[in-house]
Amino acid sequence: MEWTDEGIVLGVRRHGEASAIVELLTRSHGRHLGLVRGAASARMRPWLQPGNSVSAVWRARLDEHLGTYAIEGTRLRAAGLLASSHAVYGVTHLASLARLLPERDPHEDLYEMLERTLDDFDDAGEAAVHLVRFELAMLTELGFGLDLANCAATGETEDLVYVSPKSGSAVSRSAGEPWRDRLLRLPSFLREEEGGEASFSDQDLLDGFQLTGLFLLRHVLEPRGQHHSDAREGFIGAVARQRAKRAISSS
Repeated sequence: MEWTDEGIVLGVRRHGEASAIVELLTRSHGRHLGLVRGAASARMRPWLQPGNSVSAVWRARLDEHLGTYAIEGTRLRAAGLLASSHAVYGVTHLASLARLLPERDPHEDLYEMLERTLDDFDDAGEAAVHLVRFELAMLTELGFGLDLANCAATGETEDLVYVSPKSGSAVSRSAGEPWRDRLLRLPSFLREEEGGEASFSDQDLLDGFQLTGLFLLRHVLEPRGQHHSDAREGFIGAVARQRAKRAISSS
């Protein structure tokens, strides 16, 4: 058995003196593990860092075997990502989300979304928007997508500012106002009519993480006996601190 694919490094676990078991999210073969011999060498170490893109050749005698990887680095983001705390936390959290996917099950749209997210981590606020969107996409991919296209009560497609915590459906301002204290807020960057990511506040970011966090916990994590990763909270805190420093310096 042999195939060649593009992949993003999710994690590396040492195996023996010089080898490692490397976990990739690949474009066409999903989340896939393989043994890399010589992983501890000076040549290989820079490639085998979480967040890097690689070209991988996987070989095994049988499809169900662990197999071996021959890996070449193609986009080495890790050094840049390690320069900021929000990016370090973000990469760790993204890897934990990707591990919710079943092994060897292709998710090409998520692969491309992860690649775009990793390429746009310089600005903490934009990185947070990408991460919320990635969590939302994970919910959809795992069968628990939210319906944010129209109001659950009236069918309206405009002025959607709330989300029902029970159904995961959007609610318009007029329909939701009497129950606003019981509803989740739909952040501006998730409202299609507002043009996406053009503008957002700190509260929008917190609302986004509260929204995706509730449904990830209820539908995905708790049934598996899991909780949100510590890296998720670390990322949210690091983003808040960086944006606060920027606001002070610009005032």
